[in-house]
Amino acid sequence: MNKFITTPMPKTNSLSPVVNYLMTQTSPQQMLAALEGLLTPYEQQELINRLQIFELLSKGVSQRRVAQQLGVGIATVTRGSRALQAGSYKIDSSK
Repeated sequence: MNKFITTPMPKTNSLSPVVNYLMTQTSPQQMLAALEGLLTPYEQQELINRLQIFELLSKGVSQRRVAQQLGVGIATVTRGSRALQAGSYKIDSSK
């Protein structure tokens, strides 16, 4: 008989634990290691694509051109456009 009874952790849709974990990283190298540990190579590329979508759209590149340039679907670019319009992505104007 198994003496250890385990109960599954409750699922959460909150990103708060992820944010809290990433905020504990104190250098770019630690942040990179944390992201590489959390994300699969596919997820990493999706995140890179999303940021590139935001950057290109904020520079006035058309959605169709962004999709062609990055090799992503127009629906992905549209989703990025909506997030940009909603203020979910803040452009760093100091660059």
